[in-house]
Amino acid sequence: MPHEFLSDFLSKLQDAGELVRISTPVDSGLEVAAITDRVCKSPEGGPALLFEKPKNSAIPIVTNLLGSRRRLCLALGVDTLDQLSDRMNRLLQPESGGWLEALKLAPSLSGLAKFAPRVIRTAVCQQVVKLGRDVNLWDLPIPRCWPEEANPVITAGQILTQDTTTGIRSLARFPVQVINQQQLVPHWNRHHLAFQQWQAAVREQRQFPVAVALGGDPANALISAAHIASPADALLFGGFLRGSGLDLVKARSIELEVPAASEIVLEGYIDYAADPVDAPAIAGGMGHYRPSEQLPVIQVTAITHRANPVLPAIIPGPPPSEESWIGLAVERLSLAVAKSAIPQIVEIHQPFSGVSRNLLFVSIRKDHPHEARQVLNALWGSRLLGLNKIIVIVDADVNVQQEDHVWFAVGANVDSSRDVVMSDGPTHLDDHTTAIPGVGCKIGIDATRKTPEEAGHRQMPNQLSIPVEIALRLKERWSEFGLPEC
Repeated sequence: MPHEFLSDFLSKLQDAGELVRISTPVDSGLEVAAITDRVCKSPEGGPALLFEKPKNSAIPIVTNLLGSRRRLCLALGVDTLDQLSDRMNRLLQPESGGWLEALKLAPSLSGLAKFAPRVIRTAVCQQVVKLGRDVNLWDLPIPRCWPEEANPVITAGQILTQDTTTGIRSLARFPVQVINQQQLVPHWNRHHLAFQQWQAAVREQRQFPVAVALGGDPANALISAAHIASPADALLFGGFLRGSGLDLVKARSIELEVPAASEIVLEGYIDYAADPVDAPAIAGGMGHYRPSEQLPVIQVTAITHRANPVLPAIIPGPPPSEESWIGLAVERLSLAVAKSAIPQIVEIHQPFSGVSRNLLFVSIRKDHPHEARQVLNALWGSRLLGLNKIIVIVDADVNVQQEDHVWFAVGANVDSSRDVVMSDGPTHLDDHTTAIPGVGCKIGIDATRKTPEEAGHRQMPNQLSIPVEIALRLKERWSEFGLPEC
């Protein structure tokens, strides 16, 4: 069952011993982030943190909300994250014609219609409404996370936009910077549907409404971060992931519908005729600062919130961080989609050190020479995983969740002149290593055992392994040896 409100989930975390309440006053400028970053480096991610008394605000801040495997499972109603792949597999059954097709037809399919968003008339996110001159973003304890950030940055916002011509809605999560008491800057890029919709609004010379929702069902953070669905299907995919359609309510000052169970909603618009501004540097998801950019301004026209809201924040930083764990859940969802598109795939893994974009391990069932190359090309051509900078392909018997096993396969099976492939193409736009933003060289490593055809007709030696019957016998008798389990 979904958690309708953030308060429901916080109560569950409290009961499970997964939440620490910090009653000592803490400054939202750097202190909240520094405490959270240190806790995130704890084994298994540490607890969620509720800062009850941020300085200069009566609104508490919650961080590291989904920063562990256990809390992700609690948020999504599963026992293990592998069950997310099982959910996706059910939606990817051949009789449905593929899940993307099914989602597009959802209003006419009784099995999927229940996942569609629905509009209600009143909502808790509008218990308090501030309009016009009453809007003051400084009233919110939005953290400034790192020293070189000039301003606070909203990191856990679910950004909603809509193409007023086509009616297509977008839901995504990207940083939104506060530049004064009534203006925000969205740090989006051309890969985001919201960016494309804004450009269309500029061409058509019309105002572009934007809403930033904070809180609600904690699964929303995963929904807005995942790129499993096409951006236009994100709300519908979110309903599938939650097991129930998301309730929306009409915004108070703009022509948009927003998540009804949100803690806080910021409403505004981008003036098509206004010039972009120089937005100062902010912290990026790769553990480095993102440079100053020319970006449009959102003029905030309303702030609505619950009577006693809590402001969620995701602290960006070097891994491990809360983003690392959210990326792990997205990985489990991606597995089913990747296997559906590329049947040779057995398992995938994106290590925390690769910050969900720099490093991808893939195990495959290899039936013919150069099949690893075939999989590499298919991955680079996919929207879901194609931007990964380094992809390592290994055999099906290599456990990609064990990074040492993958690197052993690389050392044992790779001839650099034969098995390392370079591919120029699109990359993540926040990759600071490329000469041109969004365009660079990616590396593929074929670390599978080579067939004679691949190795110049040279037979590869067999790998050392303990016979199965010996391994089973030792497992049964291990306690007799007086040795610890290992």
